[in-house]
Amino acid sequence: MSPYLFPVLVLGLASFAWWQGRHRAFSLVGRHKLHSTPGYYGVLVALWCSVPPLVIFLFWLSCSDSILTALVLKTLPGADQLSPDRLSLLVGDLKNLVAGHTAARNIDPALQLAADRYQELRRIGQVSLGLVMATVALAGFFLAYTRIRPSLRARNHVERFIRWMLILCSTIAVFTTLGIVLSVLFESIRFFQQVPLTDFLFGLKWSPQMAMRADQAGSSGSFGAIPVLAGTFMISGIAMTVAVPIGLMSAIYLSEYAGPRFRAVVKPMLEILAGVPTVVYGFFAALVVAPFIRGFGESLGLAVSSESALAAGLVMGIMIIPFVSSLSDDVINAVPQALRDGSYGLGATRSETIKNVVLPAALPGIVGGILLAVSRAIGETMIVVMAAGLSARLTANPLEAVTTVTVQIVTLLVGDQEFDSPKTLAAFALGLLLFVVTLILNVIALYVVRRYREEYE
Repeated sequence: MSPYLFPVLVLGLASFAWWQGRHRAFSLVGRHKLHSTPGYYGVLVALWCSVPPLVIFLFWLSCSDSILTALVLKTLPGADQLSPDRLSLLVGDLKNLVAGHTAARNIDPALQLAADRYQELRRIGQVSLGLVMATVALAGFFLAYTRIRPSLRARNHVERFIRWMLILCSTIAVFTTLGIVLSVLFESIRFFQQVPLTDFLFGLKWSPQMAMRADQAGSSGSFGAIPVLAGTFMISGIAMTVAVPIGLMSAIYLSEYAGPRFRAVVKPMLEILAGVPTVVYGFFAALVVAPFIRGFGESLGLAVSSESALAAGLVMGIMIIPFVSSLSDDVINAVPQALRDGSYGLGATRSETIKNVVLPAALPGIVGGILLAVSRAIGETMIVVMAAGLSARLTANPLEAVTTVTVQIVTLLVGDQEFDSPKTLAAFALGLLLFVVTLILNVIALYVVRRYREEYE
């Protein structure tokens, strides 16, 4: 039996425990006054029945491989004297043998014996895991079930458990974010030990090509991030020029002018655009928009690249329209109807009410939504790869090919890379720079929302 069926069986047993605990609490209702409702007693019994064995299962999943590998390596002669690199290779060969992924004929008999020993220990461990989980689940069930009495504060126990679970989830989220930031930060520090920070932040040339050998005649690499940042801001600016007016106007129409039937049909259709994969937008940009812009530009005598910032920005703006529209629509609808009625009572028209009452009241939420949309545009990759090209060029002409930070990160990390070379480490520095930029935009958005937010009774 696969060990992954154990949690399913435990959850089934927990359902039975919930029903039994709730039934026992109901049986006490006629004779005594319960502290909590019967449902809380059922939940308490189910928690005692399910949580301890699930914790044991998670511990087994996270530690079993390390424990079994350590036990097996002790049986291999000379394994404790190997260097870390050779020991890592030996562990890799062992796991390939265990998984059956090797087709070599000359397999070391000692290593094959260790692999067989690993599989035997794993089978014993899985059987033991099932027995321990079943024992702990039944013990938890009987312990909680026999403690059910009218004075038991079941609701307090359940709410305390939920509070600790919420704290645990919040802690995991915080530490996960912190771990991501620190991993990028440490690699970025390694990059800045080889490339000066001022050259990265203020350099005007981006060409992360390094010579493979010391005697090779080639580029020593240029890591100025200004062209990449300029391309990012240009494409994002074009996208927001398209998305903000159309998204905001559509939100005003849907919330203030459209009838309920029209709104119920059009708004979901508009939001479907948000669910289209970005690669589809990329195809649309590369196959339709970019050739159209090039043909139109050449008819006017303009030199237009086959891949341009304008094509990528226009399609990215179309992609972001539902984002701006949906957020703005929600914010405008949150403005109390009493403000509109008061404006109408003073003789204002509908357009005057929207301009002088509704939009000022909804402005903090609209600005916050737009800044969040900017963060979304800055982080977009696929459309830029397919429509704007990979050329890190410092230019203000939107008809030329440019590139963005995210595209360069992908380019630097594609294929086999040496993670101690400045070329590869530059991806982490760009990632850190992108993180700082989007963080600043989100902080500004939160400040605007909180600073100018108006609360209505």
